[in-house]
Amino acid sequence: MFRTPQARLPARPCGGRRGVLAAGLAVLLSACSGTLSSSDMFGTSSVAPGGAEQAAQSAIGTGQTKVGLLLPLSAPGNAGLAGQAMRNAAELAFAEFNNANIQLLVKDDGGTAQGAQQAAQQAIDEGAEIILGPLFAQSVTAAAQAARARGVPVIAFSTDSNVAGRGIFLLSFLPESDVDRIVAYAIAQGRRSFVGFVPDSPYGSVVEAEFKQVVARKGGRVVAVERYAADGGKMTEPARLVAEAAARADVLFIPDSGDGAVAAAKALGAAGLDAKRLQVIGTGQWDDPRVFAEPALEGGWYPAPDSGGFRAFSARYRTRYGQDPVRTATLAYDAVALVAALAKTQGDKRFSPETLTNPSGFAGIDGVFRFRADGTNQRGLAVLKATPSGGQMVAPAPRSFGGSGT
Repeated sequence: MFRTPQARLPARPCGGRRGVLAAGLAVLLSACSGTLSSSDMFGTSSVAPGGAEQAAQSAIGTGQTKVGLLLPLSAPGNAGLAGQAMRNAAELAFAEFNNANIQLLVKDDGGTAQGAQQAAQQAIDEGAEIILGPLFAQSVTAAAQAARARGVPVIAFSTDSNVAGRGIFLLSFLPESDVDRIVAYAIAQGRRSFVGFVPDSPYGSVVEAEFKQVVARKGGRVVAVERYAADGGKMTEPARLVAEAAARADVLFIPDSGDGAVAAAKALGAAGLDAKRLQVIGTGQWDDPRVFAEPALEGGWYPAPDSGGFRAFSARYRTRYGQDPVRTATLAYDAVALVAALAKTQGDKRFSPETLTNPSGFAGIDGVFRFRADGTNQRGLAVLKATPSGGQMVAPAPRSFGGSGT
């Protein structure tokens, strides 16, 4: 079964055939985990000089294998900025892959479901064998309707696992992967009893469901889970219940970002919970200076990709475009690198379900990943410890997968 070489991306623009080929074959993505805010997803980068002219170009490359690339290029605000940066990253991936035999059919979906459906249909009518994108959940659902009707697979960038499915694969960082990694690590360290304090939000619903499943699957037990509203004034009662239940637990799970995680920790402290008695764990949303500055969360564990790959990618992006990439730019880079590698090595089976769901997975900017048959993914994540000076690695990300990937 095909497996892309898990080569590290170079820290500067690739030189020579060997460096370019390694970059092209190294595939994986990034993006912050969980349900992201616009600032988390898109950052604050402005469109690179010439961005509007780039958007007008409808194709990148002239290879035989045609690939649709659906991005919100003309969407207002941060969504449009993300679309432009992701187009830049796609162009960079194409340039760094040695003799990529693909043609990227770049389509502007405008950030809307209707635009995505029309863009997908246009790309397929022009011969696209696979669709990369869209970025937003509602757009993925719409594009999938057009793609499924023609048997064309989709590798999309949404973090909402509800839009994954047969032939619709997500190349984003999913909350479920975060929960799987951090719970498995805690249990491997001898922790067995968990209590959860979870935000009352769509993101909270996703992580709570996965939390309960993975704890049970790994042989642990969930003592209690309480939900809290974003309004800090409504945290008092659920915090009291968690504080009571924590006497029977050795792990406290707070899957929230920035201000939310800090408010939750303070509410639990006010309810009499000594967080230092437990091992506190979170999700990738903890990668935030506000979390690092909260004494009650110091020493807590959370999952994250190895940051070295993104730093190297950023350096190459800056060299080419004169600015920093938004965090989601690596999604487009790795998607293009992946399809270029498959087109180069896999012949007629290049985009078959068997190839895309290869249990050995693929490697690239942020480490290893593999697609599951249901369209979701599994990622190799590191475990970090929250400290006042930032996240400190306590367990490295795995470089390969074991098991069947089911």
